[in-house]
Amino acid sequence: MEFTRRETLALGAGAALMTVLPFRANAAVDDLINEFTGGAAVADGGLELTAPEIAENGNTVPIAVSAEGATAIMVLAAGNPTPPVATFKFGKLAAAQEASTRIRLAGTQDVVAIAQLADGSFARASKTVKVTIGGCGG
Repeated sequence: MEFTRRETLALGAGAALMTVLPFRANAAVDDLINEFTGGAAVADGGLELTAPEIAENGNTVPIAVSAEGATAIMVLAAGNPTPPVATFKFGKLAAAQEASTRIRLAGTQDVVAIAQLADGSFARASKTVKVTIGGCGG
């Protein structure tokens, strides 16, 4: 099998692009987190994220988030074409700072939640969800 110079360059460019794309996806998530936190430090803990370890269908994956004393919780799906899933805001009269919903996942990926606490600090939780049947994008 022989390759022309043009085919070799195209294959090389494709391989380079495939190695850079995952880093850009993570950079997009990091940019969204920095925008939400204003660049403040984010601590692990203080936020509970409940999601299944294995989702049989990526179209409806149940998740729940809770953080005592939270004013807002942002949920991101790192592997989706558009990572922001939801932002839940809690007022002073909220009985509990928890929310649950069903989300769509494009495939096996990390679900990340960031909570803004009443004292101005931020908490983070993440969980890897393995999807056996494709959600967004097939």
